[in-house]
Amino acid sequence: MPTSARSVEKYILAKDGNRPDLLRQCFTSDATLEMVVRTGTISFPPHVSGRTGIADILVRRFGQCYENVYTFCLGEPPNAGTTTHTCKWLVGMSVKATGELRVGCGEYHWRFLPTSGLATHLCITIEHMQACVAQDLESVINWLQSLNYPWCLSSDLICTAPHISNIDQIVEYLKA
Repeated sequence: MPTSARSVEKYILAKDGNRPDLLRQCFTSDATLEMVVRTGTISFPPHVSGRTGIADILVRRFGQCYENVYTFCLGEPPNAGTTTHTCKWLVGMSVKATGELRVGCGEYHWRFLPTSGLATHLCITIEHMQACVAQDLESVINWLQSLNYPWCLSSDLICTAPHISNIDQIVEYLKA
């Protein structure tokens, strides 16, 4: 039976792997997306309606620009039957055109149907999105690949983070 945790996992796999078809196992057909972007290094429309629109913005268009995408939800997955879930997230990825590294963080606020576990609404807050030089890609990707995916404890993430000045602000945010 689908659960809210499984819906979150399908979303991460869809976005990170450029697989829009997986969103059928995550969102209701009339789901809504709200984006709160608090950084100037990335942009998204503030509101998107419907699973098709969400797939276009968060998977297809995103996949045109980024590769080597690893997204982590911090903390424990939601329990079965839960109708809401909030967690911090971390993402690392590279820009296809330049090889430049991006590392970002923020919060997910999910709402689910208790019967199916499918998401009816997702609010993504992007607190920080740091641009790093392409030379930092290998150390960051090695770090991300060493973590439990997609659910990770913030303490594991923080204690193994590479020492790159551009991500210090992100590590501090994830400590709070």
